Amino acid sequence: MSDDTTSGPTGIPSLEDWQHWTLVMGRAQQMLMQAWADSLEKGEPFKGWSAMPGMPGMPGTSGPSAFDFGMPGLAGSSGESGPGAPTGAAAPVDPMALMSAGAQAWAQGLEAWGKMLGVDPGSKAEAKDRRFAAPEWRENPLFDTIRQTYLALSDRMLGSVDEIEGVDEATRHKLKFAVRNFVDAMSPSNFALTNPQVLKRTIETRGENLLKGLANMLKDIAAGQVTQSKPGAFEVGRNLATTPGKVIHETPLYQLIQYTPTTEEVLEVPLVVFPPWINRFYILDLTPEKSFVRWCVDQGVSLFMVSWKSADESIADATLDDYVLKGQIDAIDTIRDLLDVKSVHAIGYCVAGTTLAATLAFLHARKQQSKVKSATFFTAQVDFAEAGDLKLFLGDETMGLLQQLTTEKGYLDGRYMAATFNLLRGRDLIWNYVVNNYLLGDEPPPFDLLHWNSDTTNLPAGWHRNYLDTLYRGNKLVECGGIAVAGTPIDLGKVSTPTYIQAGREDHIAPPQSVWKIMQQFKGDKRFVLAGSGHIAGVVNPPAAGKYQYWVNEQPCDTLDSFIEGATEHHGSWWPDWIAWLKKQDPRTVKASGARVPGKGKLKAIENAPGRYVRER
Repeated sequence: MSDDTTSGPTGIPSLEDWQHWTLVMGRAQQMLMQAWADSLEKGEPFKGWSAMPGMPGMPGTSGPSAFDFGMPGLAGSSGESGPGAPTGAAAPVDPMALMSAGAQAWAQGLEAWGKMLGVDPGSKAEAKDRRFAAPEWRENPLFDTIRQTYLALSDRMLGSVDEIEGVDEATRHKLKFAVRNFVDAMSPSNFALTNPQVLKRTIETRGENLLKGLANMLKDIAAGQVTQSKPGAFEVGRNLATTPGKVIHETPLYQLIQYTPTTEEVLEVPLVVFPPWINRFYILDLTPEKSFVRWCVDQGVSLFMVSWKSADESIADATLDDYVLKGQIDAIDTIRDLLDVKSVHAIGYCVAGTTLAATLAFLHARKQQSKVKSATFFTAQVDFAEAGDLKLFLGDETMGLLQQLTTEKGYLDGRYMAATFNLLRGRDLIWNYVVNNYLLGDEPPPFDLLHWNSDTTNLPAGWHRNYLDTLYRGNKLVECGGIAVAGTPIDLGKVSTPTYIQAGREDHIAPPQSVWKIMQQFKGDKRFVLAGSGHIAGVVNPPAAGKYQYWVNEQPCDTLDSFIEGATEHHGSWWPDWIAWLKKQDPRTVKASGARVPGKGKLKAIENAPGRYVRER
């Protein structure tokens, strides 16, 4: 980073410099005033950072305000100062000196804390961390010291949680989560005066990056969520969710999509996919090269997809009974009747997998289990004893907040759920964008998965609270008769449907040890596969990509540890393993004609896939 930041021969800012930085400050103030005026016009108070959960500068936190991100060279430019400030009584201040002073203060503060805690900065000097991947963090001795000391302090603080005596594991888990989020928030990479990349960009652009960043921030505040993918790069139906098909059935709760076959023959037993209602279904139908839907169709599967309606007042009172009876069973029966088949294969992803387990138990209780030939679970949980970090958000205060947020309309704005999931990976899904979007003033790159991640859905309030309270907090689903569907007590231990269970090794939403518990509940034939990566990338891993790996163990195993100990690793996607398993359940095929073609059977096409429900807010 160059020290030549002024036009004066002695390093003192020139009149033009002062005028420029005063103009920058004025433009920033004008942008804030305009945002305030726009909020008043809408009849809403300007909430600033408080409108964006998990962001710095929220009331009651130690995070920075918008201007704490750094407007270099503005010392003395407010109040009585102005373009003529260099001629005033106060001595002019070099903008670079101001920046260096801030970094020096950080370095000294970190060093003092390090000495007090007995931290050796060099112990974490080579830690791999993409926050500090830029060469400026190592080339400049000052920032290298900041980096090393911060990493060592972070390691020490996180380690101290494990050393605390006399606390139960649940409390230790909460403490570790809180400490991890604190140290991530306080990373020197998140602040303009301690991030050499931001300082360099600010000098190079003469503050334009900070103005662009402020504009980005104000847009995100107005939208109520952080922008994670380039706006306008993706559109459902244009370059996402493009697999050909038709909506052939519609209820107030969901639309049923039937996809157009691409093979001359298809499996006689059709497949229906139940995606989570807390997200859009097209996570399984992203760009064509990533689409699980397109891949299945090309494998000769008669494929149907449920597209849940984003909650509004019309379904605000939906319950578990609705999602089982009017959702999953209605879809199963609709397909059976359309194709004149006895049974279907079913996939349940995440929370829809939890509901699929309840559906299977209900069908067994009603002696109707033959309706489902096989069940596949993507990162789904039925026993929530070890459900991961989401359990940290289930305290009485959170449940009370959910009640307040949903009292008026009866449904929960999906942006609150998105904020919760972002907090689980705050370093990657929050602070990464604070630096990129707000400090560097850049747009995030186009990324289909993160576009989907930001495409939120609303949730029926009562059912959402009941799901959290009954399943996550009460763990009632694994109790025999702990839950009833349509008045019928259900028992997962009665389920004998052949089952394929996929878990992600790095899944932080449905940890593999939690997903494994399905193996201990169902009594039928089961196959467990542990996939590389996490909750999304571990599922959406097309074979052509050649990424990650998966593990299988053909021997009976009582625990996940024993499964891993004897597992065989396979490179690439687990999808081929799954399709081979599916075809073994019933290999018979039929011609891909008549009702197997969307709109050609007794159910006529309502509209083209992906349908309108997936586009509704």
